[in-house]
Amino acid sequence: MTKKGSIHKIIQVAPGSIAEEYGIEPGDSLLSVNGNEIEDVFDYRYLTRVEELTLVIRKEKHSEEFLAMNLPEDEPEDWELEIEKDASEDLGLEFGSGLMDEYRSCRNRCIFCFVDQMPAGMRETLYFHDDDARLSFLQGNYITLTNMSDHDIDRIIRYHLEPINISFHTMNPKLRCQMLHNRFAGDIFGKVKRLKEAGIELNGQIVLCRGINDRDELDYSLKEFEQYLPQLRSVSVVPVGLTKYREHLPKLESFDRASACEVIDLIERWQNYYMERYGIHLVHASDEWYLLAGREMPAAERYDGYLQLENGVGMIRLLTDQVRETLDQVKGSGSLQHSRPGRRKRHVTIATGMLAGPVLKQLAGEIMDVFPDVTADVTPIRNDFFGEKITVSGLITGQDLVKQLQGKDLGDNLLIPVNMLRSNEKVLLDDMTVSQIEETLQTKIVIVESDGRSLVRAITGAASF
Repeated sequence: MTKKGSIHKIIQVAPGSIAEEYGIEPGDSLLSVNGNEIEDVFDYRYLTRVEELTLVIRKEKHSEEFLAMNLPEDEPEDWELEIEKDASEDLGLEFGSGLMDEYRSCRNRCIFCFVDQMPAGMRETLYFHDDDARLSFLQGNYITLTNMSDHDIDRIIRYHLEPINISFHTMNPKLRCQMLHNRFAGDIFGKVKRLKEAGIELNGQIVLCRGINDRDELDYSLKEFEQYLPQLRSVSVVPVGLTKYREHLPKLESFDRASACEVIDLIERWQNYYMERYGIHLVHASDEWYLLAGREMPAAERYDGYLQLENGVGMIRLLTDQVRETLDQVKGSGSLQHSRPGRRKRHVTIATGMLAGPVLKQLAGEIMDVFPDVTADVTPIRNDFFGEKITVSGLITGQDLVKQLQGKDLGDNLLIPVNMLRSNEKVLLDDMTVSQIEETLQTKIVIVESDGRSLVRAITGAASF
């Protein structure tokens, strides 16, 4: 008998897919693959990655295929479908949850948790503490491993799911228990060792808290990562984010210029150590440290191929290099279309976070030097919603954007970075939509992707170069 948890409702069937060809419809349910019940998406992806498979599908009672069979209303109909396909070919099925299972919430109460620093009254999903290894594999989320059983580790190894992204925070087991407020938080290192020995690629992260896991503790952690090479490909060190909503939470201090310089010096010393011995830099300071310290961003080769862009590691270096490469291509094209006589002058406003403001002003100036008929005003947005200590563009709300831009001459377009929006939606963190902001500010918003060529095109209004 099929367990309830292994019955997975199908919500969508891709047009022209194998599933559609075999008569599977939205509302049907997947019961098994090759005689195996499906626990979650790990099982599904692994078991369907073959050339010959047998699916058991339970037909939705009200589907066209089911009604054509004239069966009694309360009698289910299970189909056994034998399918041949290329091993890499997708069946075309989508399920109610991307995991095909319930999301696992976090068992920790980290002293630096951003979710605990959210104000009341926001959408419910923003208060969910996720710590699910499956999201690490599917979406790149960082996990603490405190939710993972030996069974979970076994499945990662069996299916060779990688990379797995781990929030270490410290390699000191006792300190890790204190920082995560979980007496079992120091027990993860045996699990990491198992993953390493099985050849699973790993990435690491440290959220650095001043006076807690920095200085000597950080030095110790960066040394201890050596034991996980070569499977450990990168470790990012990011400063703790502190909002103004920290009532009844542990007291934490922000980093200043001097302390940011200390962090960079320590990380760069270990980068040199790992490069000399292993040919990789391994540990990386996020861009925020260099901006806070007022230092030049490292050269591109120091980022080991930009493995941690989503953690803000190397984004500014990559953006800067891409903008300059694009401008060099334009100047070297010989067409001079960027400065042709009679072209209508263009004026845009770029909204960004306080931290990246100076960098974008520099890049906008370089673009205007090549495109003299373009004016690009950069307006850093102060984060009144979360507090002025939050300076990144990804945490800017619609209400702060509107309040600080209303009444200004924004020109032809307002440019905002894509990281201001919820994934795949035109909605900001406080649920204000792009269309609402456009209506309020009476201007057209252009959403700019994170690469340099897209920034140059958005500023100049050019479709291509």
